[in-house]
Amino acid sequence: MARTNTFAQLLVSQLRDMGVERIYGVVGDSLNPVVDAVRTTDGIEWVHVRNEEAGAFAAGAEARVTGKLAVCAGSCGPGNTHLIQGLFDAHRDNAPVLAIASHIPSAKIGTGFFQETHPEILFRECSHYCEMVNSGEHGATLLHIAAQTAIAKQGVSVLVLPGDVADEEVSGPLTRDLATELGAVQPAPGPVGRLAELINKADKVTLFVGAGVKDAREEVLALAGTLKAPIGHAFGGKEIIQYDNPYDVGMNGLLGYGACYEAMHEADLVILLGTDFPYSEFLPQPEEAKLAQVDADASRLGRRAPLDLALHGDVALTIQALLPLIKAKKSNRFLSKMLKQHHKALTGVVAAYTKNVEKMTPIHPEFVAATLDELADDDAIFTVDTGMCNVWGARYITPNGKRRLFGSWHHGTMANALPQAIGASAAFPDRQVISMSGDGGLGMLMGELLTVKLHELNTKILVFNNSSLGMVKLEMLVEGIPDFETDHEHVDFAAVAQGAGIPSVRITDPKKLKKDLAAALATPGPMLIDVVTDPDALSMPPKITAQQIRGFATASTKVLLGGGVGKMVDMAASNIRNIPR
Repeated sequence: MARTNTFAQLLVSQLRDMGVERIYGVVGDSLNPVVDAVRTTDGIEWVHVRNEEAGAFAAGAEARVTGKLAVCAGSCGPGNTHLIQGLFDAHRDNAPVLAIASHIPSAKIGTGFFQETHPEILFRECSHYCEMVNSGEHGATLLHIAAQTAIAKQGVSVLVLPGDVADEEVSGPLTRDLATELGAVQPAPGPVGRLAELINKADKVTLFVGAGVKDAREEVLALAGTLKAPIGHAFGGKEIIQYDNPYDVGMNGLLGYGACYEAMHEADLVILLGTDFPYSEFLPQPEEAKLAQVDADASRLGRRAPLDLALHGDVALTIQALLPLIKAKKSNRFLSKMLKQHHKALTGVVAAYTKNVEKMTPIHPEFVAATLDELADDDAIFTVDTGMCNVWGARYITPNGKRRLFGSWHHGTMANALPQAIGASAAFPDRQVISMSGDGGLGMLMGELLTVKLHELNTKILVFNNSSLGMVKLEMLVEGIPDFETDHEHVDFAAVAQGAGIPSVRITDPKKLKKDLAAALATPGPMLIDVVTDPDALSMPPKITAQQIRGFATASTKVLLGGGVGKMVDMAASNIRNIPR
């Protein structure tokens, strides 16, 4: 005979059986039946955060580092609206997340009741699936659909759950199997043949890759070797393709470095592989080169720039089908030129950040990032705040196939790094997780220090404390606007952390940086590292326009146009010595 439970109990037990280990959220109000069900259900825990926004960020990060469904929750009204920011981030970065948005009593919906919103409308833009549960029996079906949709479409699903419906008695559980191992999209033969024709006609080919090459690294390298093609990447592809890559020419875009921009603009054919790179101004124009794109999501094809060929397919399967159809390029002249140019671009700027750097105060943030890269574990997980921390992460953190590095790649929100580190730490408690936080980002969600302490997470919070919104300052300067309201009073974040019960260290002397940072990273459990850094250390893209240069002149400011690049100089030098034959 079927056992009778409340829908909230069924919901929680079903999530546990789906492999969900925790729910991030803030308890209260209409969410109480779900919270109580977590209390009485073995194998799943409640992770109390200080703001539902942080809970959604944490769930998104857990989904990204595990590849599995992650769950967050918010109570009716303000609890729901707080979720929005983190859910937008998870959805745009293809993280499978289920949000439980509790609601006012069902009989009160539409009456202007206390804390009433319309969650099924509110979350529509940041989810693939958003439906309200009208009854407990109906809810079991909707739960399955929501979870399966989040996994299948790699994004957010939302279940809107009135508190009284959560308390309804239901028969169950009615177990439904989830398809969690997704198949790959086989490309059609016609477009593969046409791409082969474009390649065979081109003298100079450049590959530009993103996060969509996650399972195609070896195939991409094989294609580059056959075509003697340089490989550039977006930030999303850095951790996958940069390491041990003899064809690497760096990154394009606002955070870019090296010769990637030149390699894309001097090629006859540029092939975009698994990237939804949004900055069309950095892509070659139709009169410069032909442009082809390969992606497993057909909706992304051609939405950034006009294409000469759009190919729907998994990147690995596409390259496997393509290789027998193409002729190996005999000349490596283009590749050799780009590798040399890449090395020159890197070495040309690195001296500004290494000469006498241990004597310069405030501490150069590039020096901090390079030292962090040297000291961090080989399998560390780095989360980076939007802003200048993105630049330091892009240019200094060295991938190796085991490390993870991510931020708010597509939503570009402030304050993402700390809550994302919370999700990564919860999923991997024995792994070193490092939040590269800007002081602006940390200040925005500083309450999450209490979350780190409450759960004694093994999270290292490295604060680049320059008392400035550095990226905003840079945006103003390139537009010729004097920076305004970007600087603020200095904050002693080490003292704030100590007040929250978190061990901390404050570093102002560059001579002590390496020793103090090493000791902090080796400390078990939570640790905040407050490094006072130079607010004038700003960075520019690899390609700047005349208008931007005029903007700098108008603003009459001292800005460094390059930016250090850490260990990548060594790799670039090695690639020149061993230019693929």
